[in-house]
Amino acid sequence: MSTVNHNLNNRPIGFFDSGVGGLSVYSRFKKVLPYEDTLYYGDLAHLPYGNKTKSELVSYARNILDFYKEKQVKAVVIACNTSSAQAYDTVKDEYDFRIYPIIQSCARVIASQNNKRLGIFATLATVASGAYTKELKKYNPALEVKEVACPNWVNIVESGRYKDESAIEDVRVHVKEILEFSPEKIILGCTHYPYLLPILHKVAPNIVFLDPAEIFVDYIKQDLQQAGLLNTVHKSEEHIYVSAEPRSFMEHSAIFYKVEELPELINFALL
Repeated sequence: MSTVNHNLNNRPIGFFDSGVGGLSVYSRFKKVLPYEDTLYYGDLAHLPYGNKTKSELVSYARNILDFYKEKQVKAVVIACNTSSAQAYDTVKDEYDFRIYPIIQSCARVIASQNNKRLGIFATLATVASGAYTKELKKYNPALEVKEVACPNWVNIVESGRYKDESAIEDVRVHVKEILEFSPEKIILGCTHYPYLLPILHKVAPNIVFLDPAEIFVDYIKQDLQQAGLLNTVHKSEEHIYVSAEPRSFMEHSAIFYKVEELPELINFALL
């Protein structure tokens, strides 16, 4: 009979993203696993990640993971598609806790579904990496995939320009491009993009859009259960950190998750 390491079980789980977008994953996680202690790091000093180099993204990820190592986490959730695409493979074996990357985790689940053609909307860096296509084909080599970069969509969401005609036209252009591929489903490969679903449903009413946050959190829960790592104490604490602009983070987070207290400023460049 295996023994449960309660000390390890009750350690926190860390999350990180370049800004507030990862809170869409974090918010769902808090609903599905309300008793877990959580930490969230928003790297606003380096926002946006979508136009950074691979070496820069690896450096940012290492700084955050080192910080979480000091916090004695039991797992870290990379709630950022760009970091999952560009940094995860480099850093995944450097730490002794579980690391959950959103792209690789979701691709494993989505590839097992009965699909033949999938479209993906993502940031420039994620598309440039080809990570979604690579991971999906790893589990289903026959799958046909088309990735389309949507560089303006993060700004549309964060500025709340949902009714702006130029924003709607920007969405329409990318949808038209991907529909020429005739995908059965389209993955929203950036944590911000599900907030554009009202526009997406309007311009492409017959398409099924997949929100990776839902798939991702279910995957994490199942893995923690199987590993016997769920928190055994029925109370939870959260701490939120940012590398810059805590007040701005708090204001912009409202569309994703209600942040109750001003985040703590932790900038590794200044340490």
